[in-house]
Amino acid sequence: MAGATPSRRKRFRRKDSPEAPHGVSAAVGARDDERGLPASLETAEGPPARARRLAAVRQGVRKGGESAKAGIGYLADRVIETAPRVPVRDLPTLRKQFPGLGPEQIADKLVAGAANGTSTVGAGIGAAAMLPVPPAMPAELAAEIIGVAAIELKLIAELHEVYGLRPPGGSAQRSTAYLTSWTQERGIDVTKPGTYNTALGTQMKRQLRQQIMKRMVRNLPNLMPFMVGAVVGAAMNRRDTRALAERVRKDLRSHQIPWDALSELPPLEKPERPEEPQAEPKPGRKELGS
Repeated sequence: MAGATPSRRKRFRRKDSPEAPHGVSAAVGARDDERGLPASLETAEGPPARARRLAAVRQGVRKGGESAKAGIGYLADRVIETAPRVPVRDLPTLRKQFPGLGPEQIADKLVAGAANGTSTVGAGIGAAAMLPVPPAMPAELAAEIIGVAAIELKLIAELHEVYGLRPPGGSAQRSTAYLTSWTQERGIDVTKPGTYNTALGTQMKRQLRQQIMKRMVRNLPNLMPFMVGAVVGAAMNRRDTRALAERVRKDLRSHQIPWDALSELPPLEKPERPEEPQAEPKPGRKELGS
């Protein structure tokens, strides 16, 4: 009818969002129910994975141990090769270079010079560890061990000359005796040849490897970049060389032969390829293109 209020149809409000088309919400909800609980993104690691990881760790440790053992063997061989090539001053030469001094005074001079030499080597290697891009640390450590060993072997040989206790035999036998003294950190009693080795046997090489391992463990702090490497390396090497010399001198004093009671000994033969112990130059930055 005209003028009458038009009838309004009863509208039913839907439960789903007015923006979504009819039937979409129900379908989405059904799919969510089918998915189940959300899965974790972390990798599941069961017993087989743990076993493989442990096996990999064991293999890495075994390879590392084999590499370290091979490195120590290489260093021992290098020290053995270096020992006969270290030039040693005999007693007449030392008395000419230090005129008017007695055995103890000359020995003090020798110890001071060797301590300065090993401290310089330690300072150079310690400074290398502080560079912005440090060199290969195993190579630096090997160079320090061989350099310090050469200086200390020269010191031990000349101390035996000063105290009148030159080991019998040729250059090879004497160098082996000095290696024994260095590895055991003791002086040699030349009156008892059975107390020291004159041949490089299995026991001698084993003791030499143990000495090198002890030297490596002692010198590891020199290579820590966050320490004052040069100062620490110099101080540790100086202290160790002086301690070694004191132990050797204590043994040599108990068997010392006075100079006037010594029979005339032949001059020491010079090595074919002498390797004079010297301090390593302080490392620096290499120029570009060098």
